[in-house]
Amino acid sequence: MAGEDGSGDQPPAPEATRVDAAAALEPTQKTRCIPFEDCVNGITKALRHPTVRFMREQMEKVGCPMPPGMIRAAECGTHTHTGNYSSGKGIKVCCDEILHQEDIDRLLIHELIHAYDDCVTKNIDWKNCAHHACSEIRANHLSGDCHYKRELLRGFMKIRGQEQECVKRRTLMSLDANPYCSGVAKDAMDAVWNICYNDTRPFDRAP
Repeated sequence: MAGEDGSGDQPPAPEATRVDAAAALEPTQKTRCIPFEDCVNGITKALRHPTVRFMREQMEKVGCPMPPGMIRAAECGTHTHTGNYSSGKGIKVCCDEILHQEDIDRLLIHELIHAYDDCVTKNIDWKNCAHHACSEIRANHLSGDCHYKRELLRGFMKIRGQEQECVKRRTLMSLDANPYCSGVAKDAMDAVWNICYNDTRPFDRAP
């Protein structure tokens, strides 16, 4: 999650720092991105994806309908993530890191889980590493980011326990970009792992 709750154990960081919940880019994934125009069209197509539609419906039910312009295409130039969610700003799709339509579909599901958490979790503080860790665990677990086929394409071929290892790996990759998690990312993730991994809202169970 991207959190916003103070914690006495958090390392100091500049007040102006904005924390984004970013979808990590695996080092082995980078090849040639799709054209920007195709990426923009791909976002429109992704909005018709059944799980994206479900997440949008659930956001409306909890009182947080998606406003116009919440999802935007961009050239990010980071080479570290495929997109992010920023509280109050919405979802950014990094078109220069997108390879396939499925990448956009999964990214929107991932980031909409962050947006859902931002809406339903009281006092969420994206600067609190435990809060951010919780949402990243949920987003990586529930979005399909760690489906075994995607892991095989990344070169991870362990049969047992790979999904949980993937969720932990990708959660830590995202937390590494949060300055408030410096030196405490793994401890924060471990502290919230059980409750957040098993929290499948708004799904009845993990898809």
